[in-house]
Amino acid sequence: MLSRQARRGVSATRALALSHARTQSRLMLARSTVLSNTRRHVVTKVPGHWRIERSETGLRRSQHRALATAVDDFRLNNSVYGTFPASPMAPFQSPLRPYDLIPFDPSTPLTIPETPVTATTQTKVSPHGIPGEADDMLLVFDACIRVGKLDRAALVLKRMNLYQTISAEERILLHNQYLRASLVQMRSSPDRRRAEQLHKWYEMNIRNKGLPQTAETVACMLKASILSERGARLTRLITRYMGMAPGESGLRVLSMAEILSDQDLAVITAQCPTYNYSAEPDFDEALLDEVSGDDYALAEANEETARANSTATPELTPTPQRGDSLTALKEGLKLVSNLEAYDASNLSKDDLHSLQLQLERDSISVAVNKWRSQNKQLQKVGITTGLNGPNTEGSLSSYTSQWLSAMELRIKDEIAQVEMSESKGVKSERDIERCLFGPFIRQADPARLAAVTILSTLNAGTLLGVDKGIVIQKIINTVAKQAYEDIELQKKEKKTVRRRKVTYDASKANPDEANSVPQITEDLAAAKRIEESTNQPWSMQIKAQVGSFLVKALIESAKVKVVTQHPTTGELVSQYQPAFTHIQQPRKGKKVGMLLMHNNLVEQLKREPLGDFLAKHLPMIVEPKPWKNMNDGGFLESKTSVIRVQPGNVEQRLYAKAAVECGDMKQVFKGLDVLGQTAWQINRDVLNVMMEAWNSGEEIANMPALEPKFDIPAEPDSTANPALHKKWIRDVKAIENERSGLHSQRCYMNLQLEIARAFRNQTIYFPHNVDYRGRAYPMPTYLNHMGADHARAVLSFAKGKPLGQTGLRWLKIHLANVYGLDKASFEEREAFATNSADKIIESATNPLNGSRWWLDAEDPWQCLAACFELKGALELEDPTTYVSHIPIQQDGTCNGLQHYAALGGDMWGAKQVNLEPGDRPADVYSAVADLVKQAISKDAAAKNKFGIVLDGKITRKVVKQTVMTNVYGVTFAGAKKQVCKQIDALYPDLGKQCGIPNLMLSTYIARHVFTALATMFRGAHDIQYWLGEIGGRVCRALTPAQLQHIADEYSSTAAATKKGKTGKASKTGKSGFDELTKQFRSTVVWTTPLRMPVAQPYRKTTAKEIRTCLQSLAYHSSDSTDPVNRRKQLQGFPPNFIHSLDASHMLLSALECNARGLDFAAVHDSFWTHAADVDVMNGVIRDSFIKIHEEDVIGRLAAEFETRHKGSLYLTQIDASSPVAKKIKALRKKSNLSPREELLLEHKRNALRLSGNPWDLEAAKQIITPAAVYEEMAGAEPDLDIADDIRDIGLGEISAEEAAADDHENKRALAEESGDSVNAPAPEALLSEIQRSSFERNALHDRPVTMTKTSTKRRTSVPVWLPLTIPDIPKKGDFDVSRLRGSQYFFS
Repeated sequence: MLSRQARRGVSATRALALSHARTQSRLMLARSTVLSNTRRHVVTKVPGHWRIERSETGLRRSQHRALATAVDDFRLNNSVYGTFPASPMAPFQSPLRPYDLIPFDPSTPLTIPETPVTATTQTKVSPHGIPGEADDMLLVFDACIRVGKLDRAALVLKRMNLYQTISAEERILLHNQYLRASLVQMRSSPDRRRAEQLHKWYEMNIRNKGLPQTAETVACMLKASILSERGARLTRLITRYMGMAPGESGLRVLSMAEILSDQDLAVITAQCPTYNYSAEPDFDEALLDEVSGDDYALAEANEETARANSTATPELTPTPQRGDSLTALKEGLKLVSNLEAYDASNLSKDDLHSLQLQLERDSISVAVNKWRSQNKQLQKVGITTGLNGPNTEGSLSSYTSQWLSAMELRIKDEIAQVEMSESKGVKSERDIERCLFGPFIRQADPARLAAVTILSTLNAGTLLGVDKGIVIQKIINTVAKQAYEDIELQKKEKKTVRRRKVTYDASKANPDEANSVPQITEDLAAAKRIEESTNQPWSMQIKAQVGSFLVKALIESAKVKVVTQHPTTGELVSQYQPAFTHIQQPRKGKKVGMLLMHNNLVEQLKREPLGDFLAKHLPMIVEPKPWKNMNDGGFLESKTSVIRVQPGNVEQRLYAKAAVECGDMKQVFKGLDVLGQTAWQINRDVLNVMMEAWNSGEEIANMPALEPKFDIPAEPDSTANPALHKKWIRDVKAIENERSGLHSQRCYMNLQLEIARAFRNQTIYFPHNVDYRGRAYPMPTYLNHMGADHARAVLSFAKGKPLGQTGLRWLKIHLANVYGLDKASFEEREAFATNSADKIIESATNPLNGSRWWLDAEDPWQCLAACFELKGALELEDPTTYVSHIPIQQDGTCNGLQHYAALGGDMWGAKQVNLEPGDRPADVYSAVADLVKQAISKDAAAKNKFGIVLDGKITRKVVKQTVMTNVYGVTFAGAKKQVCKQIDALYPDLGKQCGIPNLMLSTYIARHVFTALATMFRGAHDIQYWLGEIGGRVCRALTPAQLQHIADEYSSTAAATKKGKTGKASKTGKSGFDELTKQFRSTVVWTTPLRMPVAQPYRKTTAKEIRTCLQSLAYHSSDSTDPVNRRKQLQGFPPNFIHSLDASHMLLSALECNARGLDFAAVHDSFWTHAADVDVMNGVIRDSFIKIHEEDVIGRLAAEFETRHKGSLYLTQIDASSPVAKKIKALRKKSNLSPREELLLEHKRNALRLSGNPWDLEAAKQIITPAAVYEEMAGAEPDLDIADDIRDIGLGEISAEEAAADDHENKRALAEESGDSVNAPAPEALLSEIQRSSFERNALHDRPVTMTKTSTKRRTSVPVWLPLTIPDIPKKGDFDVSRLRGSQYFFS
């Protein structure tokens, strides 16, 4: 890591540069407005692997990209969507408002440098245990510097100098860190011999290597000289080093107050009288203020007063043997609980800041202190951690405390072993592994590492399922990730900045000094790259090594006490056995490492599941830190990325980083800040009822009973009917699974209620970040407004607003919505609440001991919260003056279909999803349900068994989830499970009564739902297919850079052949095309309306084996050089694109609501605000949607793709029997070119065509290629490969693979059920009934039927390279999106 002086120097210079840039931007403001929509911005091109691309004129820069899906005044003359009016904003006005979409030019999209086609050479770990990858070397070097292992750090630098994996400007910064660390050791133990070694090291590794030196280098060597030398030698050294920075450049050296003290400057200036200095007062730069001891004392003193002054709140009755998790949670929340009588928001900002920091830091230390205390108590009563301990049955709490002590000792012992391994001359494989992970575990406190490992493993066990074991690689990754985050958290330190004013008097300089050229340089870009690289998370190699050691240490340390009865004597005997076992299990034909938990531990975890880490998952008590960068925002100290990027999605990180650097993420950042700044509080009325219900142990609303009752069927005789006995086993297992699930659900709710109870008197906040598509999520995972019904009900806005007349109306409508009347008219909903006033008041007055009317609601807890609010209002003389706090929700009508209808101008679809104004809300779910009912009735009339069973049983609820998720790409298997869940809930015994498994009934229903959707939304179909066609072409393309690389390779091979050297021959025929298709690496990239770039992460991964102390691990990783997963890219594009639009709509609405002074929250397509502000928010929601869709979104997307892929060639597969294919085959027979030569010839022709030069265009016409033939014959042959892929992406489509899998699953379900009922229909007859349903007979005639397994052979195809063009945009319908301003039910 860079030294503090270097970091401050970088920051100061950067600040100066930014200040200059701001001045320049002011001067350019008028000029930029004149440029209008033809302006082009400049953004620094993102460098490759720590390299700066340089040209003769300096850094290469790329023009600022534009957003093809945003809105501006740019016109697309050829768009089928017509000409759109210009933006209503007049030119030459003041800057745009925060919620205005920023104008852009879609012909200049943001791009990142293409990764070189040739992959970097992998370097092995050295015999000294130094990694070969540059990333790993930097991380190991940083860790060695931090723990003072300078001998290991020197070996890393030596290897870096040998391979020169990073630039010289970057290497000198690392050498400076080494010098700084050496000086620290010299100060603590002055040794002249060590100083001489440092001078020698400097000469050999810096001077002799010709590395460019910096002011920090010179300052370090001056300090080393002063510490070790005296007299004439010191004078010579000072003269020598200051001679490297003559004149003004010496000021930078002498200003480094953290290296050179005032006494040092006195010595230096005595030899160099041209410099004068004066010290300035120190100041504390630290933003991380600790809570002082006095604060703790004050908190303790106030604790009793707080309890006396606060309203008594009952304790929660814990789930039996709840153990550590709840106790640790309460300990971690102690700071908040101590202030329960006070509103922490009234504290000063500094106090709140300190309190929030303490909350973020406390979780691990609380666990360590608690377990240590418990272990001491166990030892006092005679319970030890040895294998021969007393025969006392251990609890989970006692186990964790014992494991902590044992594992802490194990880690300390391993650190000693690391020391020995590092000192060995010849290292074994185990020694090399220790050398890799040793520096990292040295950075942490062993007790904290042990606690992190224990909590991570137990929590992962409860989340991933303890019964079947856990894949060891998942545990290793989880443990390593949590260890890294905890180590990073402990790195925080206070920084005291020393300032010094140094001046230079040129009149005192001698002629030689005045004419000297400075030998020091400064490279801020290199400093930034080094800082970013050392701050990166651990690589796969390091995570594997550290995680494997920690998991192995846990396996060796953790024991559980097993008590059993002796088979002969009958006495109870006990033994300590390993709590965890590492084994190899076969899975899908491969051996997979698994971590199994001891049966005793499994049973305990089922009774007392532990919670996750709490530090990063609790609400905040201060406003989140505004987002400023990729990892700077949200929590004050815990590092989290603003974008939830999958580990292998390197491109998304690069695009996001480039967008941040050029300011394109400002609106996204601001939108997230708005969501995070919404102040919340706990609804104490609802919380009190929840706690009373919880302590009663009853099943109330979604709260499971403490002791759920199940009727276990009697076991039948296995000899009489084996099939019936198998069914009994399955039934009992299902009951036990349900019981375990309910218990886990209750445990999780216990955690949520405990958090709510602890924060009940506080103002809280939820920091947000986004996924790679731009969808926002709250970062605290336990309790937030995206949770279930009870989590939403227990939260309300901290700021209240008087209802007013409209607010009272919306509060009543809200109550009707959560009760289940959300599809009635507003008048009917309001009347329902008015007519139910007595029930509402009774529910709020006596919620648990009255009629419990509120429990009949669809969302009972939110209904109860509305009852409390309405009761408070109705009890006032003027209900409109009531100060309301609960959020009023406005939900979109299947929001994905709303976007599709707007994109395609689909009038019929717009009516179904309330874009078109209407007197009553349209209900797409009911419309689909009606179509399904009609089809099932026809099947029943035709004596279809499924139709007879399900006739009259289809409700809106059965189809709702499948309809909602179909637009976002839900698979048929997923849809079938969704329907089955509803059938199980509504008709649990239906399968038993009719002899058909519920899963098969759900298959039948899901197919009808898919058919109905495919029939209804043709406009959405057209857009989906168009998006899929683009995705298919992009993923089968070679970029201009790739084509140039292939051309260069071909030229060098041809040149080598001419000289008589054997070159690599080009493959011909199909193998030649196959070789080229392996280079398809283009992923689908687009830009959201808020300027956020989206890069789909779907690539074919490569496995890398890493040998660790536990086992060899195969890590699947991908980067931009790996081939894309074409099918996933194509099929994921339509739903992901729609997700990016609804995310932009939400954030844009948040920005405008904030500008208008509204409190705003959202759950994707459900927008929340105060009752009094609903009308204002509704106007904002509609305006934001219109802003996005009134412009040519699809046309702009097409323009962005055309620009982004200009010059690319894609491989299409056309029908071999077509006339154009026959002519192409004849041309190939005549030309006899290899596929590579044909590709390069087409590349040449395409380059000439795109040049715009008339002579080039004429030359291009003379080149005859298959693409030229295709164009000459006006070829419009469909791409057979893309056609196979896109036919599965539309609404209601079922792929052949899914149909085959479904058929197999149905057969298996029937096999399991066979013999259970003598009246059950024959399996073959049932399968035939499904295939002959109305669904099959009414399949759409204009699309291929892929629902059943096809036996037809695909037509023979001919591959052809074509220029990548964008297919024609689907014809847009007549719907005018501005009409939705009059739709009162658009969001309702």
